[in-house]
Amino acid sequence: MKQAFFLRRSLLKAACSAFALLPMITLADSKPIEWVVGYAAGGGSDVVARTVAAQMSQSLGRSIVINNKPGAATNLAAGYVAKSKDTGNVMLTADFATLAANPALFSKLPYDPEKDFKPVGLLARFPLFLVVGPNVQAKNFKEFAAWVKSNPEGASYASAGIGSPHHLAGELLRERTGLKMQHISYRGAAPAVQDLIGGQIPFGLMDSASVQQYIANGKLRAIGVASPKRLPAFPDVPTLAEQGVTDFEAYAWQGLVVPADTPAPAVAELAKALQAALTSGAVKERFQSLSLEAMPGTPEQMATYARSERERWGKLIRASGIKLD
Repeated sequence: MKQAFFLRRSLLKAACSAFALLPMITLADSKPIEWVVGYAAGGGSDVVARTVAAQMSQSLGRSIVINNKPGAATNLAAGYVAKSKDTGNVMLTADFATLAANPALFSKLPYDPEKDFKPVGLLARFPLFLVVGPNVQAKNFKEFAAWVKSNPEGASYASAGIGSPHHLAGELLRERTGLKMQHISYRGAAPAVQDLIGGQIPFGLMDSASVQQYIANGKLRAIGVASPKRLPAFPDVPTLAEQGVTDFEAYAWQGLVVPADTPAPAVAELAKALQAALTSGAVKERFQSLSLEAMPGTPEQMATYARSERERWGKLIRASGIKLD
């Protein structure tokens, strides 16, 4: 009898303890996940995050809130997430700039690209279009080059920010062609595209997600694409390689990372939800409409890809002597 009494009392205590923990567990599970994007709302990075977040939210059973923190070539956003203690509830769009270019462009960063983050998985790769606004009459690269040379001071080009793939692709184009070009940095692709459309700045190398609709409706003209093959959605736009720009290939790309202290089970859960999102019909359809290439894969595959891109672009940046601080 005494043993049965103590057994019942132990079970009752365990049940009460579990019941006491229920509100805490529910609160944690219901807390929105903060997805930090280092660019302004409306640009390609923002579109990708919001598209994927909608599907991941369904898999996770939790809401995901996009927090746009543009500035300093994604360093503001990356530093914010690297220092966050809210592990399991915060993640970052870590892109070409964050993981590949910035370590070579800046003498000091507010984060370490390898030590401060755990990869969740790659998101997408964006082809880059060389586009001109309404004040430039060029229809192909030969005419474009002649137009740049006709300007004594050269020509200004827009990018989504210092150290962005748009910026470095422009620098690579300048190096490959010898054209006189001056970089004008914007706080994200969206404001840069608006100034291109308005004629405030003549041209830029912009990602497909940000400009494809404006190419389609004629507000911007695509001179060429920086990918090795023409894009299915724009078969009439030739590659820059076809037009004589040799050894020139550039993409914007993005992945998803979390703070380094995030528990492994949480990373695995996010990775599973990310892969489900990238292979879903809704995301595939949206990416196809933006000429984006989804890049599903494991966290380990993302780490390998980011490391190879860091080595590739780091060599170019150091050889070109480009520094941003």
